[in-house]
Amino acid sequence: MATAATALTAFTAPAAGPAPTAHTAPAAHPSHASQLRVSTAYELPGDRVYPEGIAADPRSDRLYAGSYETGAVYRMTPGHRVAETFLPAGADGRHTANGLKVDNAGRLWVTDSTKGVSVYDTRTRKLLARFDVPGDDPSFVNDLVLTPDGSAYLTDSVRNVVYRVTPAQLARAQAEGGRGRLVTRFDLTGLLPPPSGGNPYALNGIAAGPGGRYLLTADMTGGGLYRLDPVNGKASRVRLHGADLRNADGLETAGNRLWVVHNTDNALSRWRLSHDGTEARQEARASDPDLQLPTTLARANGTLFVVRSQFDKGGPMGPGTPQTPFTIAAVRGL
Repeated sequence: MATAATALTAFTAPAAGPAPTAHTAPAAHPSHASQLRVSTAYELPGDRVYPEGIAADPRSDRLYAGSYETGAVYRMTPGHRVAETFLPAGADGRHTANGLKVDNAGRLWVTDSTKGVSVYDTRTRKLLARFDVPGDDPSFVNDLVLTPDGSAYLTDSVRNVVYRVTPAQLARAQAEGGRGRLVTRFDLTGLLPPPSGGNPYALNGIAAGPGGRYLLTADMTGGGLYRLDPVNGKASRVRLHGADLRNADGLETAGNRLWVVHNTDNALSRWRLSHDGTEARQEARASDPDLQLPTTLARANGTLFVVRSQFDKGGPMGPGTPQTPFTIAAVRGL
């Protein structure tokens, strides 16, 4: 997800350093420009939505989107163009809704950039548990991914760590009054290039490889992609072919394919991953101003549903007037 105004400006980031050699290289597919087909899939009610996160419910065709501006969460149902308000602005003390995911048990996970993550029952809308950021140092909880074992992994764009919440930790929090504390699983501070131009934000989107064997997270300022091993807790840099991932925001995977949102570029890219996730080759990239500063995406039934944040139109990036209603785009062609 995008972070704040300083994190969303066009960066002049340091060039990506050397990457480790991988064992299995992806097939050589030339990178090419694609022609996107962008249309409006859903409208979000409200004139100050500035959406950021999106999630697909694996048990249905419903989607959820969150407001960075208010913390409201919206639910979208096929056949209904206008989304319903699932959680109102400020619900349970949340004032932002960044990363969103729905697990196989019907629980909606919603990150709050300054607080942590909240877990809701999608049937009753009840808050089941909340996990808070440990310590008082600056932090920005951004995106999250769920793995087949039921664990959630969350990026912190300022501390450049990845937190983990296991099913056991969730059960314990629910049994102990619904509160828990986030625990760091990966610390990437030693791997990332130094901050550039005073911008403190780096880690952003996160996604899982096939079967959850590994995770991938992007450094939106340095342009690197990093592989995380959930078993041993080790992180390593992915060898990129064709481009880097500067301005990378949300990530989405399906098999050995990776889709990346590049926010201030109004662009999407598609990558082919090697079998072990140690290499990635860009297959295609396309930009379109009609993406309206995209922040993330969810893939459902072969369609990419992309969040149009409009952060640069009176939102966290500066003055202006957004086009209303705020919308979620359906994107094909990549």
